[in-house]
Amino acid sequence: MNFVEQFRLLRPGWRDVLEVAIVSFAIYRALLLVHRTRAMQILAGVVVLAVAYGIAYMLQLSMILYLLTLIFSYGAIALLIVFAPELRAALAQIGRTPMSRLFSHMAESEIGEQVAEAVERLSRSGIGAIIAVERDVSLDPYLQSGSEMNAKVSADLLATIFTPYSPLHDGAVIIRGDTIIGAGCILPLSQASLTDRSLGTRHRAALGLSEEADALVVVVSEETATITVAANGKLWRDFTPAQVRELVSGRTLREVAESAGIEVHS
Repeated sequence: MNFVEQFRLLRPGWRDVLEVAIVSFAIYRALLLVHRTRAMQILAGVVVLAVAYGIAYMLQLSMILYLLTLIFSYGAIALLIVFAPELRAALAQIGRTPMSRLFSHMAESEIGEQVAEAVERLSRSGIGAIIAVERDVSLDPYLQSGSEMNAKVSADLLATIFTPYSPLHDGAVIIRGDTIIGAGCILPLSQASLTDRSLGTRHRAALGLSEEADALVVVVSEETATITVAANGKLWRDFTPAQVRELVSGRTLREVAESAGIEVHS
């Protein structure tokens, strides 16, 4: 009996096709959620351990099997803690309805206006700034390095925070939804090689955060007054306030960059 005949004996029905489609979509969404985040690296490590367990099982390496069994036994609890932000984001996405997405888009447009106005003021005044807009991956771990806030996003407040010699100007502002949840926050510095010498610590911090989370990070250079955006582990330079407004309002980075002919610098 060949493979085709064996497959026919299974008699797959429409329910089987539906179940396969639903499971495939769920796996795709789960991978999309952790793509380009630190969780993806952890997931890759879990896959390596699973492969090592399979090899140890085939070769009957009892000591290695015992150690890996202990790791998997207690690792499940550790993974729940590590992936807590991603799990919260996934549950939030499941609970979103078309009506809630409509209101969310309206709110993003208003936030985009405020952020763009603040960035324009800061750039015109030659004041450095770094603003991180949270997406699906939570930025809570970085709040501890700064001062937690709970203030509605406004251009006036953002410009005030980054005013030179103010207590919170030397650090990043973190925005979640329509709320500023932190200021003066220290972000992880990227170890990537930056060919442009005009890119300073703020740009390296913005790039570092974009390597670990899916946040959109806007940087205003104190030296050149140029506006740079970091996302997905890349830096995009020479943005205008209007383009920043489009990004924060929900338009994708690649769409804005390609329409404006903006080049990736890292």
